[in-house]
Amino acid sequence: MANGRRYRTALLGAAALGATAFAYGYCESRQVEVVELELELPRLAPAFDGYRLVQISDSHVGPWLSCETLRGICERVSALKPDLIAFTGDVVTATCRRISDELTAVLHTLRAWDGVVAILGNHDYDAGAERVRGVLRDAGIRVLYNAVHTLRRGEDSLHLAGVDDVIEGQPRLDLVLEQLPEDGAAILLAHEPGYADRAAETGRFDLQLSGHSHGGQVRLPGIGTLYLPLQVKDYVMGQYRAGQMILYVNRGLGTVHLPVRFLCPPEITVLTLRSPRG
Repeated sequence: MANGRRYRTALLGAAALGATAFAYGYCESRQVEVVELELELPRLAPAFDGYRLVQISDSHVGPWLSCETLRGICERVSALKPDLIAFTGDVVTATCRRISDELTAVLHTLRAWDGVVAILGNHDYDAGAERVRGVLRDAGIRVLYNAVHTLRRGEDSLHLAGVDDVIEGQPRLDLVLEQLPEDGAAILLAHEPGYADRAAETGRFDLQLSGHSHGGQVRLPGIGTLYLPLQVKDYVMGQYRAGQMILYVNRGLGTVHLPVRFLCPPEITVLTLRSPRG
């Protein structure tokens, strides 16, 4: 009998601990952190010094993040008064057929001086790549499908490039490089951070922006990340250097597998770009 009571007590304690951890993780998944940092890009023209680029990623609109929740996030992003917004993939988790119109309306609320650019992620392919591209385009967002978009300030330029998803799509860096002028700073959007090694080899990009990893989503003290998807390599979250190129990995907004985060809150990144001094 005593052993049975101890077993039941231990079981109830474990259940209570698990429920508490789940509740905390669910709350953390809703606490979006704004991360601000400055990055010096060696080829950035003085005309773009102080350029304010806001990155969002991995909203995973679906069962655990609604269009209404995303609307509130979009309002926060627009309130940061960005020069440009870059969305680095995984807009939805598995489908957007029933919410296409609502999602289009929500994304249309994003406001930036030079507009919004985006690429697709692997989950967007699960939902139907052409449908997701259609939602983005209908929302006034420029989809960089193995393409380049150039911003100009007088005679100076800043190039935004994007490759298709590495896992599910057809990334064509060769096509991007054909379109990319030889001068001016270049920023590459690539959903999977592991692509940085390939991009850095070209020597043409100053910065790569990625998502996909969710920062691990659940990180335990003394252990770290429990699970990472394919094509992350050692680039889990935050700032890295791949060759001469800077890589920044956004932790994302949404979740997959479970609607929880632990020691890894969702992120909006505000990047202030700086031209070289002296």
